[in-house]
Amino acid sequence: MTEILAEPARPAGSQSTITIADALKQKRNVMHAVVLRDIRSRFFDHGLGFLIVPLMPLGHMIILLTVYSVVGKKTAFGDDLNLFFATGLMPAISFMYVSRFMSISLLANKSMMAFPVVRLLDIVIARAFLELIGIILAGTLMVIVLVSLGSDPTPRDPGEVLLAMVFVLIFALGMGIVASVITAIVPAFAMVYGLSMIIYYLSSGAPIYLHTWPEQIVYWCSWNPVFHAVEWMRTGYYLGYPDQSLDKGYLIACAFGSLAIGLIMERGLRKQMLAA
Repeated sequence: MTEILAEPARPAGSQSTITIADALKQKRNVMHAVVLRDIRSRFFDHGLGFLIVPLMPLGHMIILLTVYSVVGKKTAFGDDLNLFFATGLMPAISFMYVSRFMSISLLANKSMMAFPVVRLLDIVIARAFLELIGIILAGTLMVIVLVSLGSDPTPRDPGEVLLAMVFVLIFALGMGIVASVITAIVPAFAMVYGLSMIIYYLSSGAPIYLHTWPEQIVYWCSWNPVFHAVEWMRTGYYLGYPDQSLDKGYLIACAFGSLAIGLIMERGLRKQMLAA
């Protein structure tokens, strides 16, 4: 990895400026090295440990669906309990796992800063890339599981389902950057942010159907952007799904707003992060 990150030697007297192509090549090498290091160091000091990344959210969903089936929980829409709850769990768990593991990216990989070419944002983006790949794999495996159980995971409106997933992942990316910056300065924040996932999860409506609860509770839950991702996802599957609480614009604004805030924080607090 040291060879990958090493800058090419330049002849004496040559100018220090590099071409755009050279800069892009250097950035590609840096990202490659950071990703490889993250894969190897995260689980069992072996690249195959990355296979656990998609298995964790998949296992989470399978356990919940099994519990719902055992206790005889009824589906609010359609006749397929597994499909109904899977449509809510997928966006909620995607947010939780991506943003949660991104929040400790700088803390876990601070030793990479010993290489001058590695920037803080490189580490965060590398972890985001790995988490997104993991969620895509988990989603693919979940579809396979649903089909094997006799469910039909084909959405009524694929475009709406795709948009819901895209914006909840952008929101996860933004919140992950914000949390990673704070955690790099105050490591204890990682635990606080991890515990906050419980609130995001329960108020998202993924594990429970909130529309049978009092309107005041639904209103307070609607302040959670993940709630709107779950609602948006389900409207793409079920015709007539109650969407009076769905605000797509709110989720989109939170997604791009958190991303902008995260990038501004990373830029403005670099000295504090490096000094911590």
